[in-house]
Amino acid sequence: MALVAGVRVKLVTDLVLGDATEASGGGEPVGLLLLGAGVEGTVEHVTGEVAPPDEVREYERLRALRDDYGHTMPGESLKRLEAEIAKLTPHWEAFQVRGPRSSVRVRFDNGFVLDGADEQVLTAL
Repeated sequence: MALVAGVRVKLVTDLVLGDATEASGGGEPVGLLLLGAGVEGTVEHVTGEVAPPDEVREYERLRALRDDYGHTMPGESLKRLEAEIAKLTPHWEAFQVRGPRSSVRVRFDNGFVLDGADEQVLTAL
């Protein structure tokens, strides 16, 4: 989508923000803030790239392990490693197709500011 500063956007999914318990550690429920789909706002700036999912990072780690040390591993260990890599390959392929995503700071028309939002939850108007 490649959002840039100044673009008008709309939230495409409901977002749950916050924690149901007090941040000071008191354990008292304080509630959640929900932003409903359809809320419109303006991108203030692009804040960076969203980190890849855990499965993608694990695939990269295991793949590097195999590439660097696979030739020294016992056969059974290498087989287990290959099985783990095979299990994570669909996540890696989906990540490659989707490409990198940016996080953005959005000021909604209702006054709320959402910082570090994955651009996937927004659509340009």
